[in-house]
Amino acid sequence: MNTYSVRPAVTELRLSAFKIHRGVTLPIGPLTLLAGESGSGKSSALQAYEILSRLGSGEPLAHAVGKVAGGPEACIPAGARADEQGRRGFRIGCTVDGPVGLVHLDLAVQAEPELRIVGERLTGGGETLLTTALTDPARRAVQAAWHTAGATPVTRAPLPDDRLATSLLPLRVAGKTAGQRLVLAAAEQVVVALRSVFACDPRPEVMRAAGRGGAPGSEATETVKVSKAARTAKAAGAATRGRSAVRPGAAGGWGRDEEADESRLRSSCENLPAVLERTSRECTRRHALLVAAVRDACAGPVDGLHAVPREVKPAAGAAATGGVPGDGAERTEPGTTAAAWGDGGTGQCGVATRTVRGAVRASSATDGMRAVVDRGALGMMPVEQLGDGELRFLALALVLLTGPGVLEMDPAGEIPSACQQLTVMADGLDRCLDRRQARELLALAVRMTERGHVRLLGAVRDPSVAEGLPGVQVLHLGV
Repeated sequence: MNTYSVRPAVTELRLSAFKIHRGVTLPIGPLTLLAGESGSGKSSALQAYEILSRLGSGEPLAHAVGKVAGGPEACIPAGARADEQGRRGFRIGCTVDGPVGLVHLDLAVQAEPELRIVGERLTGGGETLLTTALTDPARRAVQAAWHTAGATPVTRAPLPDDRLATSLLPLRVAGKTAGQRLVLAAAEQVVVALRSVFACDPRPEVMRAAGRGGAPGSEATETVKVSKAARTAKAAGAATRGRSAVRPGAAGGWGRDEEADESRLRSSCENLPAVLERTSRECTRRHALLVAAVRDACAGPVDGLHAVPREVKPAAGAAATGGVPGDGAERTEPGTTAAAWGDGGTGQCGVATRTVRGAVRASSATDGMRAVVDRGALGMMPVEQLGDGELRFLALALVLLTGPGVLEMDPAGEIPSACQQLTVMADGLDRCLDRRQARELLALAVRMTERGHVRLLGAVRDPSVAEGLPGVQVLHLGV
């Protein structure tokens, strides 16, 4: 058992029949890059992994598969024919290494005419630990049988056909016999590995819109609104399932999910300022490493990364009459030529600002946070003025240097963090990055994965940027 197997991790992804893939097995190491021409199936492989991850996190099948463009039908292998009942679907699976050893999970999903899981198989320790089968198409349930090794060799019970049965086993297995304990340990290993995945796709246009406060009606602003609505719905769903909507007070001082979400980095990274503000307070060492990494990847000097309040000044009429500022409200941005930072021992920063529109002097109110780059003698620059490659590098480096507590994900809270590994999944890892930036990002990933707490699975256009870097596994698809 290697050092990585102590913490559960997916070591193999099986695409038995998924989109363009048939009978494909991909070995997954601590740092794995998928390479190949457009249409070779790089994104499809990551989508299959994300479906498994979402199911392992307890999401319903429709939601997990609905994230794929085109929906469940798009997951059906090209050229697949329907059976006598008009049914078509796809098959995926994975292998998870950990304290139990190798545990294999395989899944058969019916996509047409109804979306449902029609078969699941969990094996490990030389035993078949769980099988499910659709025995009655008229019922929205599958017949499950799991290993017991007691007075009766297996236990049978119906389970929902829209959930991963493996994730439900801890609620159904008593753990009284050695066989039941093996089932529970194997299921826990798989669920922990699948829940420890963070799919990251920094979107510069969304990050800029959020940094500027957003232009009403713009596509990027609407994306931010949709993301917030989705989080609200997710919180409501969690409350419905009986999960508390209040988290215990953490080092960051936040309590409720909505407040926590603002300081936990989302997939598209539009809330970068709030996360930078948090990391600069809670982990100065990691924040310093982030600044150093960004300095190596950006053009021009980088002396620091900060989050400052974004101010909104009332219009002249509103200030004179005591009214509420309307469309004439002004925003102030961090100055680009003159700034003074001083913490005074409190950890707080002050920054000179310049007025974006107008020159009215009035009392100001804050409107969220804004991230700025300290350019030294050149002053402060809002991060949204960085290039697309620089923005993506900043966001991806932040993800690699942090952990589940700083990312918007749902790791297994009942398992100590020291027993988990974060898997960062990035489609188009080198998108918008020049060769130097891509190389710097992979070098950072190598350093972080060597510690055993972070893994990276990414798709790249140019795998040659990884040449000479230790521990990087490149899988060429479509060859």
